[in-house]
Amino acid sequence: VSLQASGGGLVSPGGSLKLSCAASGRTFSNYAVGWFRQAPGKEREFVAAIKWSGNWLRYADSVKGRFTISRDNAKNTVFLQMNWLKPEDTAVYYCARGVSIAYGLETSYDYWGQGTLVTVSS
Repeated sequence: VSLQASGGGLVSPGGSLKLSCAASGRTFSNYAVGWFRQAPGKEREFVAAIKWSGNWLRYADSVKGRFTISRDNAKNTVFLQMNWLKPEDTAVYYCARGVSIAYGLETSYDYWGQGTLVTVSS
């Protein structure tokens, strides 16, 4: 399984970006998918997760109400719509395939994408 995260870039505070995570190789339609991020000088942290059915979603408190995770299993793609971006959202964002119910832990994910950089700055 190979995961490719894309859609990052430079955006002004209050702006929006939509990240995509495309899977190739074996499908991940039967797995949960999570997004994590790592800001400069900080540890990687959980952002959001979605189960294979799409009707189970979890978010970090810091992004609730601003970010929305969704998926299109037919296209093997998971999305992260990010609205009302803040400078503290600046980070490299990673997607990963989940294999455990403990969605907030990095150890619950086996395959990781390479990351896409999101910079929120005026």
